[in-house]
Amino acid sequence: MATSSYFLLAAFLALIASQAIASDPSPLQDFCVADMHSPVRVNGFVCKDPMAVNAEDFFMAANLDKPRDTKMSKVGSNVTLVNVMKIPGLNTLGISLARIDYAPLGQNPPHTHPRATEILTVLEGTLYVGFVTSNTDNKLFTKVLNKGDVFVFPEGLIHFQFNPDHYKPAVAIAALSSQNPGTITIANAVFGSKPPISDDVLAKAFQVQKGTIDWLQAQFWENNHY
Repeated sequence: MATSSYFLLAAFLALIASQAIASDPSPLQDFCVADMHSPVRVNGFVCKDPMAVNAEDFFMAANLDKPRDTKMSKVGSNVTLVNVMKIPGLNTLGISLARIDYAPLGQNPPHTHPRATEILTVLEGTLYVGFVTSNTDNKLFTKVLNKGDVFVFPEGLIHFQFNPDHYKPAVAIAALSSQNPGTITIANAVFGSKPPISDDVLAKAFQVQKGTIDWLQAQFWENNHY
């Protein structure tokens, strides 16, 4: 009986450890290409029949070498995300990619990725980047990055990138440790939720008049992710 209990405890601890280590489910086979047409709902996507898998399931003509339009963006940036929704072969592999284009003085505004750590490298231009730690410290870590520099944003923490150059655009590539990292843009979530959060709640939270909150909620909070 004691031996049985020991093995059950060991199995339980191993399960906890595996969940603590990985954000996405670990693959138990070479690949598990997402079957986007399956009616079955699981954490991630059901595997496509391996006999029906081909090279196209792992490919996307993403044109990530081409500049993106930032002129229509109020925040002056354009994020091109390549995740499992674009490449089904990413299912269970725990990784995705993004190209971020920044207009002069453009930014990727404060946001979080609830399911991924991000590592970013600058391809062109200069970026002022940073992240904020969780309560109660809320410590800000910032750095000015130049071409070829790399910076890491820990999973779930609020972070941002800003192009301080008045005349030149900037470009970065980011890798994220999830097939579907998710993005929560802070301003959009707080002031652009549908239905809106009560202005009584937000006025108290931000210590401002309700009229200020009403004005902020009346703005158009656009999504710069494509």
